[in-house]
Amino acid sequence: MQDTSCQQPCSEWPELGVEPFQFHCHAGVTCFLSCCRQVELRLFPYDILRLKERLSLSSAEFLAQHTRLSPGAHPFFPAVMLNMRAEGQQTCPFLAENGCSVYKDRPSACRTYPLERAVEKTADGSLRSRWFLTQHAYCKGHLEAHPCTVKQWEREQQLTQFNLFNDLWAEVDAFFATNPWQGEGQAGPLQQLAFMVCYNLDAFGDYVRQHNLLAGFRLDRDRRRRIEQDDSELLKFGFDWLLHVLGGRRTLTPR
Repeated sequence: MQDTSCQQPCSEWPELGVEPFQFHCHAGVTCFLSCCRQVELRLFPYDILRLKERLSLSSAEFLAQHTRLSPGAHPFFPAVMLNMRAEGQQTCPFLAENGCSVYKDRPSACRTYPLERAVEKTADGSLRSRWFLTQHAYCKGHLEAHPCTVKQWEREQQLTQFNLFNDLWAEVDAFFATNPWQGEGQAGPLQQLAFMVCYNLDAFGDYVRQHNLLAGFRLDRDRRRRIEQDDSELLKFGFDWLLHVLGGRRTLTPR
């Protein structure tokens, strides 16, 4: 199972171990902010959650204003792409004069760069991360004498929470790749339901309340409270619910 943070085959880049790599991005490098232009940026469910909250938008407003659909990693579920500004340089809409205006809540791909991450399941079912160092000719950050290990980079870029949700999403998307909605056609009702759960979290919250969904499962009081009050917990529940309802997996326990 490969993490969807890989934007091209990771095997094209050198894999990292525990040894440090050289990289430092700052306003003094000649390429500063170049990576915020002429880019195809895929957004994952947790990216959208963080950005819509940062911008004080509903999920539907964020999707309508800032995204478009594109073919995904497989033919059975679309990718959500960030719309760039409609001008020659195709600049990120969140790029301000002095840098990223949503830096604290920037998407996974932005905070992971210059690394890419892939995840594979081991024989015992646990997940193993593999890290690769990108090599883009325009990027001068690689020439900076600033050693850093993968562990340091994860900590400095606050990647732990993003990686957690991207791992959960990768499992759901791998399930979608099996085409669980055979026969209903493109954008059928089950696909639309899955899209709502993954990307339109406010609508899914309404759906949960309207259908009293939480009452149908054995959830301890603390988890139920967190699902009701915290969108990130609602997203986790949504992933479990999709795997339970569409895939027949025991990710949730019915009452």
